[in-house]
Formats: sequence, C-alpha cells, structure tokens
Amino acid sequence: MNIFDALLYQPFFNILILFYEYLPGRDFGVAIIALTVLIRFLLYPLVAESIRVQKVNAVIQPKIKEIQEKYKDNKEKQAMLMMELWKEHKINPLSTLLFLLIQIPILWTLYRVFWDGFKNESLANLYPFVPNPGTVNPVFLGVINLSEARPELAVAAGILQFIQVKMMIPKTAPATGPKSQSEQFAAMMQTQSLYVFPLITILIFWGLPSALGLYWVATSVFSIVQQYLILKKDPADGGKGKSLSAPAASGI
Repeated sequence: MNIFDALLYQPFFNILILFYEYLPGRDFGVAIIALTVLIRFLLYPLVAESIRVQKVNAVIQPKIKEIQEKYKDNKEKQAMLMMELWKEHKINPLSTLLFLLIQIPILWTLYRVFWDGFKNESLANLYPFVPNPGTVNPVFLGVINLSEARPELAVAAGILQFIQVKMMIPKTAPATGPKSQSEQFAAMMQTQSLYVFPLITILIFWGLPSALGLYWVATSVFSIVQQYLILKKDPADGGKGKSLSAPAASGI
C-alpha cells in the first residue's frame, strides 16, 4: 500500500464502512451522504474563504477592469494597484488555489472509495477494529442500485452544478455600449461556467456507477446551502462587514 492510500483512501473507506454498519438502515447511499457531509464540515473554513473570495472578486470586477485598461502600458503600476485593491477587501488571491489543490486528492480518493466500496474484495482494506460487514448491499433506499449507472442522478448533478455557478454570478445592469475584449472574454467564460460545465458533469456521470453521482449530488446540495448561508451575511462581501458598493484603489 502506498502513502496516498494509507493517508487518504484507507481512512475514508473505513469511515464509510463504519457509517454503513452503524447508521440506521445499513444503507450504503446514506453512508455516502454521511461521509460527504463530514468531509464538507472538515473543509468548511477553506470552503467559506474560497466562496467569499470568488464573490468579492466578481463584485469588484469593474474596478479590476478599470485598472487593467487605465494602466495597460504600466504593468508595475497595474500590479501594485491590484494588490492594494485585494488588500482593501481582505482577499488572498492564493486562497482559492489552495482550496483546489487540497480538494483534488480528496475528490480523487472519494471517487475510488465510492467506486470500490460495494466490492467485497475492498473489505481487505478495513482496519482491525472496524467490523467487516461481509458484503455491502449497494441499493440506496431500496430503489437505486448504486453499482449501476442512473441517468437521473447524472441530470440532478448537472442541475445542481448550474445552481452553484448561478449563485456566484453577481447581478449587474445590462451594458449600454460596446464591450471591450476583456469584457467579451469574461462574458464567454461566464457562459461556459454556467452552461458548459453542468453539461460536462451530466456526461461524466451518465455512464458511471450511480454511487459517484450520489456523492456529487450530496456535495452539491451541501455546497449550495453553504454558499447561501455565507453569502446571506452580506451579499456584497460574504459577511466581512465591508460594503463593496463603491470599491476604491488608491491612485485611480
């Protein structure tokens, strides 16, 4: 067993089996949801900061574009003003990247755990103190066989992905004049995030075991609730107590 499996795969797998054994109903789907919620709670500080940074960055985009256009021939001045703007709104540009870097190995491990969880040979990875269930029933709520593909879960995952992205897009007044190249590029990326990513999500989970689709649905629902609660504190800045209605950066 490699270090990656010892540090991530085996602990997650054992927690999943513990949930399966001890939660009412001995339902593998319920165990998947419980493990998903546990991990989201553990990652909550990083999630909250990542959501706040994304929302604030979206709100101050007009000021960022103003800096980029006004000082397009002075990269040093542009960088200095951008740093001041981020500092003013308590943004660490690396926080979102850090969350992604931490999330990637966790996501990959969970995919493996949920893919292998209902296979009897995987039970060899149990710790000595974890009871061996002998076999794992992959049926969720007595209806959905999580070892088989279920297109309805794939569609649900795509719809929830759409809602997540939609929540992070700031409401702005329609532009009255022609858009600059940067504005056109930003609009294109926003459209891709809103419509293309959910479609890709549906295609990915369409033919995979529905255990993976259930995980994605569970984590998306939890993420939407987290986003709502975090952004509800202050729609402008994620609850940090600073209004972004008139952002400013010195030297502009």
